[in-house]
Amino acid sequence: MEHFLTFLGQISWWLWIIIALALIAIRDVFFNKYHTISHNFPVFGHIRYLFESIGPEMRQYFVANNREELPFNRIERGWIYASAKHENNYEGFGTDRDIYAHQHIFINNAMMPYQIDEQHPNAIDPYFLPCAKVMGVHHKRKKPYRPASVINVSAMSFGSLSAKAIESLNKGVQMAGAYHNTGEGGLSPYHSNGGDVIFQIGTGYFGVRSKDGNFSMEKLVALVKNNPFIKAIEIKLSQGAKPGKGGVLPGAKITPEIAEIRHVEIGKDVLSPPNHKAFSNVPEMVDFIEKVAEATGLPVGIKAAIGKLEQWEELTDIMKKTRKGPDFIAVDGGEGGTGAAPPSFADHVSLPWVYGFTDLYKLFQEKELTEHIVFIGAGRLGFPAKGAMAFAMGVDIINVAREAMMSIGCIQAQVCHTNRCPAGIATQNKWLQNGIDITLKSVRLAQYFKTFRKELIEITHAAGYEHPCQFKMSDIDVNVDDHNLSKELNKTYMYNKTPVTFTGVQALKDCSYLGGNY
Repeated sequence: MEHFLTFLGQISWWLWIIIALALIAIRDVFFNKYHTISHNFPVFGHIRYLFESIGPEMRQYFVANNREELPFNRIERGWIYASAKHENNYEGFGTDRDIYAHQHIFINNAMMPYQIDEQHPNAIDPYFLPCAKVMGVHHKRKKPYRPASVINVSAMSFGSLSAKAIESLNKGVQMAGAYHNTGEGGLSPYHSNGGDVIFQIGTGYFGVRSKDGNFSMEKLVALVKNNPFIKAIEIKLSQGAKPGKGGVLPGAKITPEIAEIRHVEIGKDVLSPPNHKAFSNVPEMVDFIEKVAEATGLPVGIKAAIGKLEQWEELTDIMKKTRKGPDFIAVDGGEGGTGAAPPSFADHVSLPWVYGFTDLYKLFQEKELTEHIVFIGAGRLGFPAKGAMAFAMGVDIINVAREAMMSIGCIQAQVCHTNRCPAGIATQNKWLQNGIDITLKSVRLAQYFKTFRKELIEITHAAGYEHPCQFKMSDIDVNVDDHNLSKELNKTYMYNKTPVTFTGVQALKDCSYLGGNY
């Protein structure tokens, strides 16, 4: 009897499975109007969609080779993970990179490396690498600022990133002596854990927004006064992911906390328009910059992806004539980053960082304005060799976004826009966020920054220099084509970087305004 009941139970399970499959088949044939494959091949057609959904993961872990993936390949991710964990990030048996590939860079080492004695700041602290320039000095701002680190966290908003991710990044930059850009989503409590902050003003004016959606100088002044760790203001003109395109934050995503931080209403869609309301042309933008700088006392800069140069030429003409304008310019790569965007924008609108920065820097150099500006580069530059190339081209600071995310656990799942980030970083899902240990992740961000600076210093010394600001265009070769396999950067991009005023790392260490106000 017992065996018979067991047999009936087994039959019942099979019957339930057959019934379920039959119902799926009926639905596919008679009610499915959206998927041709599952209609034509009921039940079995779903296997195709299953494989399609897990395709990126299959390629990432089983198909693509170490150097093949984009935007960051396995070797690059591995270097960040190992550096963040303070593990061995070396490789043995030579490089597996195709060093003859187009755009591969070579750093020309000196016959004799730069030598430091035991009293040198880098002998005492191998991670000590502040910016060689000071934001706001040339325009005589009340509170100029010299960043204490040449690598910093780029603009990523609370809302785009989770609360635990933002808090991990901010505590990490405090440990590393770096700064943290808020992104356009406003200043949250999670940005307020001891790290220096650059407050970004976007087109939605979140955090400094009046009830009618316009910019409020009164709110900005109060914000800066109440949060002295805000060291500079950045006005976002565009970002690499979608330059010239605004965004919408759906009302369903606006929690009471986000509404309070962004100064918006709960439950209502919030538009981040393509254009600013506070200014509509270049002269008005310069006036706005000066008003913000005067009211806050802080250095004020702009962030943009680069395309057409006519309005940038107008800006340089105004700056040359009036001695007014931005204290720093952050150039974003047009290939996109953490921001969600249509492929048509990420793939095609605005120039990649190396081309965009080249065009912009040459323009400012022609007007003899490069010494007045602190140039910030952002666009997959968070690796020491790429950092050396960027400094040779004229960058003074490097901002990283995705590299910083990877240092705290991002696995490049590329679902930032879906609210389903498996690492808990780019999601508001509380369960997924619970996987982030803030104490651990903040240490990893700090260690990644320290490792980056240490290796960049070592590359700099190998090239015969003390600080990466001393790199020249001719110090870097880049593969160009088959007929002339490599050229120095100055011959490739047709300009020479303006020398940065630099008297030695010890002088930077002796400055009383390092990592804070002038």
